[in-house]
Amino acid sequence: MHRSTPRLRALAALPFVVTLAVYLVLLALRYDRLPDTLATHFGPEGGRADGFTGRTAFTAVSTGLLLALGAGWTFLVRRGSLWGAWATAGFTGVLLVLLVRDNLDATDPAQVDSPLTNLLFAGATAALLGLAGWGLTRLVPRDEPAAGTGLPDAPRLPLGAGEVAGWSRATASRPLTVLAVLALAAAPAVLLLAPRPASLLGLLGLVIGLPGLALARVRVTVDRRGLTVRSALAPRPRARIPLDEVAGANVRELDTAAVLAEFGGWGYRVRAHRTGWIVRAGETLVVRRSSGREFAVTVPDARTAAALLNTLAERHGKV
Repeated sequence: MHRSTPRLRALAALPFVVTLAVYLVLLALRYDRLPDTLATHFGPEGGRADGFTGRTAFTAVSTGLLLALGAGWTFLVRRGSLWGAWATAGFTGVLLVLLVRDNLDATDPAQVDSPLTNLLFAGATAALLGLAGWGLTRLVPRDEPAAGTGLPDAPRLPLGAGEVAGWSRATASRPLTVLAVLALAAAPAVLLLAPRPASLLGLLGLVIGLPGLALARVRVTVDRRGLTVRSALAPRPRARIPLDEVAGANVRELDTAAVLAEFGGWGYRVRAHRTGWIVRAGETLVVRRSSGREFAVTVPDARTAAALLNTLAERHGKV
């Protein structure tokens, strides 16, 4: 993994800034030609309109979508995924521009259609911009591996030459679990009972609830493959650090203030120099990778996990 340097973040934000600027200029120039209600969703049969949104709501939602996608890519981007930021900006921007074009001067939104060529054109634009983003990665220097392994001062779990061992514990966050369940429970009611476009907020419940439930309950495993952290309810999301990338493991006690200051909150967090799967305060397993980055996960009995991981990593390095 690579650090989100200021240059990398600027390159990730650039396509969204340009896309948003072009889109807002288009809306300003064509706003009076848009109907009060726009066709915003199209069925599979001939691309006929089957979903509609008010002009003001559409402007707010589409602008917010570009801002949210841009912010997400800017803060979470890695060197190897820069192309994804450019592809996402291109695909989303083209679809929104074509949607505005298709609705211009429409007297009956139900008669608006969106041909398949719109998706093809958006996909082609995404591919071209993805290639541009991939080419720009050469402007971002690679991280240099940290010197030394850092293992000598870390805790160990004594194992004989022929002995094998594994360790696994599950942990969960009750507040995150409750919030995710409430979001999932509210989503169907909002989708079915609320008038459009407010009913679309029900989708937000699904977007929050499903990932939230998956991230709130995790299982942490240390074995011959290294460290594996995955959702306790599904095979994904999952994080894995193989033994040859482990430079050292240790234990820290994180209180609420430290969680907020170092990781910005709970859940799966990506910061400039560290990544964390933080579901609560307390005992935390911290693994330093050979790249210099840290990975942290809050889990009971983290000291045993750190000791075993150090022993297995040292043994792996001697093979």
